[in-house]
Amino acid sequence: MTKLISFDIDGTLEVGDPPGGITMEMVRQVQRLGYLIGSCSDRTVAEQQRIWRDNGIEVKFTVLKHRLDEVKEQFAVDEYYHIGDTEADRRASLQAGFEFLAIEDAVKRLLNGFTLQ
Repeated sequence: MTKLISFDIDGTLEVGDPPGGITMEMVRQVQRLGYLIGSCSDRTVAEQQRIWRDNGIEVKFTVLKHRLDEVKEQFAVDEYYHIGDTEADRRASLQAGFEFLAIEDAVKRLLNGFTLQ
């Protein structure tokens, strides 16, 4: 079963502004488990790509928040998740057909064996 996780950056990842509760090591762990990962943010695509590159993480996608639906069109997987910290994240996630995970819930799940089940 293939799963995809889209991460918001600001307020979600430790490298965001403000920093969030998901560490880059958590992202690496999820990636090692076979999840397809990337980001969906209000930051420009170039900024998102720089963040991933600076942290040595190769991602499958970087998109602006209002284009999350394009990720679903691009990748045929069994489950789609978007992790974020705002109402805008939740809205974008649901409009694109992703399951939304609030940062607090995602951190708990990721710390519990790095699973989203």
